[in-house]
Amino acid sequence: MIGFTKLLCGRATVSQALRQTRGEEKREANMLQFTTADRPLVVWNMSLRCNLRCVHCYNESGAGERESELTTDEARRLIDDIAQMGAPVLLFSGGEPLLREDIFELGSYATAQGLRPVVSTNGTLITAEAAAALKEAGFQYVGISIDGLESTHDRLRARADAFRDAWEGLRQVKALGLRTGVRFTVSKDNLADLPGVLDKVAEEKVDRFCLYHLVYSGRGTKLIDHDLSNPERRGMIEWLVKRTEELHAEGRELEILTTDNHADGIFLYHLIRQRDPARAAEVLELLSMHGGCSAGRKFANVDARGDVHACQFWGHVSLGNVRERPFSEIWQDVGNSLVCKLKQGADSPGRTGRCALCQYKAYCGGCRVRAEAKFGDTWREDPACYLTDEEIGLPAGG
Repeated sequence: MIGFTKLLCGRATVSQALRQTRGEEKREANMLQFTTADRPLVVWNMSLRCNLRCVHCYNESGAGERESELTTDEARRLIDDIAQMGAPVLLFSGGEPLLREDIFELGSYATAQGLRPVVSTNGTLITAEAAAALKEAGFQYVGISIDGLESTHDRLRARADAFRDAWEGLRQVKALGLRTGVRFTVSKDNLADLPGVLDKVAEEKVDRFCLYHLVYSGRGTKLIDHDLSNPERRGMIEWLVKRTEELHAEGRELEILTTDNHADGIFLYHLIRQRDPARAAEVLELLSMHGGCSAGRKFANVDARGDVHACQFWGHVSLGNVRERPFSEIWQDVGNSLVCKLKQGADSPGRTGRCALCQYKAYCGGCRVRAEAKFGDTWREDPACYLTDEEIGLPAGG
């Protein structure tokens, strides 16, 4: 995640981030993006079942099999193991996680083990009763996906009234005091709706807005041609910078972030260096602490069947299964070549193209899944990098 509000508006400092990492302060979730600790944030896709069929779903969720899912007892053992590792967050996702009847029981169990449970949902199943159950179970944050204004969202989510029901679900949890976030996955299909969605997010007093760059995984592999061109992407980021600063100037508490394209952080660094050189070194240090793409390092995924992946977009490569070995053992297995290369980050061998030559590769690293989907080579450059050769330290045209 690249914290636009934090970096642009000075809401994060290196000293804050260091105190969080050392445990000298209560660990705040909104500072986790800067931790240097290697305990992974874990996304558990607890079910492939879903009541929607979104065109960009990285999991190809829909009428998934209930029988193949981890049982409640297996899930408890997974939660025990993750808690013993000291993982900062367990994110319950799907499919649609609210279709699992034991979600509230397992959320409560995770809370009791000292984890911070959060949930990612399409929002349509959050009734007043479900919202109350989420709060009682100890869920501290509810992220809801909104992919456009009403007609666009309903089309991309393949169901009438999905937009209306998602916002109603968000209001239900917000009314109970849970922190809320809106997640917007951008493509050519909904870029024009971005300003309207962000305006509504601000109007509804949502706590966080996270713009997701498209990753070519699951059904999203069919959308490569729907992704933004890099000039479009750069224009969008320039607009988001302006809007972030406007909302901050208005005194809004809304936090704006982007995810799945760490070139955004380098773009902000260059911008801040031009505008406020005194802050540039601290921003670069924060980006260094963040360390670019977290897949296989500070971020992990467990799917509905118990397979472990480097991140939720690496679903086509299993590192092992928690039914056969504990998650902690799989995650720390130095014999897995993919995990080893991902943990090496920018220093991993075999990189080619612009990402290999970029002077900021330690702060970004590019998305390996996009590179593989576009070029058939995991270690090529990220095709979604919109930075110029000059900005990444290459000779013009290099």
